Amino acid sequence: MSRVLILDAGMGAGHTAVANELAARLSRRGHEARRADVLDLLPPGVGAALRGFYRTAVRRTPWLYDGIYAAFFRSEHGPESTPLAALAGPGFLEAAAEYRPDVVVPVFHLAAQVTGRLRARGELAAPTAVMVTDFAVHRQWLHPGNDVYLCVSADAAEQARAKIGRPAYAPGPVVPQRFQKAAPTEDGHWIKVLRRVGEERIPVLISTGSWGVARGLPETTDALYRNGYLPVVLCGRDERIQTRMGRLPGVLACGWIEDIEALMAAAGVLIDNAAGQTAVQALAAGLPVIGYQPIAGHGREGVLLMARLGVTTYAGSHAELLDSLTRLARPGEARDRQVRAGRSLFVGDAAEEIHRLAEAAPAGEAAAEPRVHRR
Repeated sequence: MSRVLILDAGMGAGHTAVANELAARLSRRGHEARRADVLDLLPPGVGAALRGFYRTAVRRTPWLYDGIYAAFFRSEHGPESTPLAALAGPGFLEAAAEYRPDVVVPVFHLAAQVTGRLRARGELAAPTAVMVTDFAVHRQWLHPGNDVYLCVSADAAEQARAKIGRPAYAPGPVVPQRFQKAAPTEDGHWIKVLRRVGEERIPVLISTGSWGVARGLPETTDALYRNGYLPVVLCGRDERIQTRMGRLPGVLACGWIEDIEALMAAAGVLIDNAAGQTAVQALAAGLPVIGYQPIAGHGREGVLLMARLGVTTYAGSHAELLDSLTRLARPGEARDRQVRAGRSLFVGDAAEEIHRLAEAAPAGEAAAEPRVHRR
C-alpha cells in the first residue's frame, strides 16, 4: 500500500471536490490517501487573507482580478515560482515528514508551485503528479520540477508539454461516476419539484459556484422566464443571494445541493460562468453547457476555451443565449452533438495514472531523483 498526499485549496468547492474524488478512487485501489489544504501550510493568517482577497476581488472588483491574472498568471515573464510557494514550503515539508507520502498530487496551482520548487531543489523525494483542473493552463500551474501533469483535455496537456517539456497526459476531468450514470425518473424528487414550480417549462440551471458569484442574474432570469424557461439558480452556500433570487417571479433559487447530478438529469441546459467543476459535472451528466457572462480572469479564459474546443457553447449576449437555448434545450442533433463532445473528454482515469506512479515508486525510498511513469 502506498501513501498519497493530495494538496488542494479551499478556494470555493471545486478543488476540494476533485481531491475527495481522487482520494476515494485511490482508496479503492488499495492506497492510503490523505488531503491537505495548501492555504493551511502558509504562515498563520496568510491563507485566510489570500482566500478573502480572491473572493472579494471576483465579486466586487473583477477589473482588479483581471489585471492580476494577466500579470501573474498569463504573462510569460516573472519568476518560475511565487513567493507564496516559498512561504508554504516549510509547512509542506513538515506535513510530508509526518506522513511520508510515496506520491504527492497537487490539485491547485499554488500547490503545484510548492511541490515543483521543492522537487527542483532536491528537498522532496516523493514524485509529484499535478492534476490540472483548468482548461486554460496558466503559468502558475507549471513548474519543471514536477514529474507529470494530468489534464482535463488533450489541448491542456499539449499546453503543459509545450511550455515546460514535462510528461503530460489527458485522462479528463475528475468527476464521480454517479454523474455519468445520472438519468431522470418520473417519480424522482427533482422531477416533481420542477414540474410543481415550472409546470411544463424547460428547467435551465444557472451556476454561481459555491460562493454565489455571478453577474446580471435578475436580467438573465427575467429573459429566461419571459421566453418560456424555468430559471433554476444554483446559489451555492450564499444564503443572501438565494434569498434575493427567491424573491424574483418565476425563479427557483436553490442552496447547496448534495444530489446535483439528479437535478442535472432533470434539466435542459446549464448556464456556466467559471469553467469549473460544475461545468464538467454537467458534461459528464450529458447536460449541455452554455458559457455566459463569465467571471474575471481564469473564468473568462476557461469559458471561452471550452467553447473553442466544442464541448460547450458560448453566448455573448441575451440574444445569443436565447438562440443557444433554442438549439440545445430540446432533443435534436445540436444537443446530441454537444453532449457527445462533452463526454468525449472522459477518456481515462487520473487515479490510474497516480496508481501507476505510486507502484513505480518504492515505498520509503529517500532518493530525490524523479521517477516518472511513461507510456
